[in-house]
Amino acid sequence: MQVPAHFGYDRATSIDHALRLLARHGDQARVIAGGHSLIPMMKLRLAEPEALIDINGIDELRGITVSGDELLIGALTRHADLLSSAVVGEHFPVLHDAERVIADPVVRNFGTVGGSLCQADPSEDLSAAFVALGATGVIRGAAGSRTVPLREFHLGPYETAVAPDELLVEVRVPIRPGGSSAYTKVERRAGDWAVAAAGAAVWLGPDGAITDAGIGLAAVGAEHFTAPEAEEFLRGRAGDDAALVEAGKIAAQHCDPQADQRGPADYKRHLAGELTTRALRRAVARASGQEA
Repeated sequence: MQVPAHFGYDRATSIDHALRLLARHGDQARVIAGGHSLIPMMKLRLAEPEALIDINGIDELRGITVSGDELLIGALTRHADLLSSAVVGEHFPVLHDAERVIADPVVRNFGTVGGSLCQADPSEDLSAAFVALGATGVIRGAAGSRTVPLREFHLGPYETAVAPDELLVEVRVPIRPGGSSAYTKVERRAGDWAVAAAGAAVWLGPDGAITDAGIGLAAVGAEHFTAPEAEEFLRGRAGDDAALVEAGKIAAQHCDPQADQRGPADYKRHLAGELTTRALRRAVARASGQEA
């Protein structure tokens, strides 16, 4: 029977309370919300925190709202809430695409947006989706709040820009006219971690040319989940199929997949290119009004 090591437990009642608890315990504490990644790691003794700080009672960390030209998503927002949000679907269909293939209904009902991002698993779906959208994370500590682009948020596998005495409190996504987005994924079975996945966002000018593009890749060793070379290639080009296929090839060339139980590196690199092209095609179709 697998059981975690002994640990203490505190339930935070506010963001400030959580920050005080984090400061008290230092880097020996871990924040818990949904717990679907942390608890299994603790049972396997891959994580042995001395204290768990439960943030589920902090209502100010929940919610999805529009403020000016940004969509604000609280870190404690559940996956199911993101999936059911009409405003999210209206502005960012890539997030609905991604949420439909994250785990299963049980996990989506309890797992949180902030928890997924802070877990920083290289195969994590929302990280790739938010990177494609140019989202920003709001991190709060005792000294106040700071913002970090999601493209700089993930420092490496299971490592983020959030310090031991800080909390990710919100994700902000810019709302820009003329664009749309999509996400596509290959998995061994429904709800599994990705073998490879790609998210794409495009913005079109009046002539149909791509004025800007964002591409996020999961599970294929893309640094910070990004494909900047492919994005740069697309800017200013017509959104025709030849350009989208070439962008997929460029994305595949610049990722660094590793062979594992989900497949060999060459197979994952092929998927990275193919899935990037598919996500771009769907994003362009949506931005052009050809797909709801």
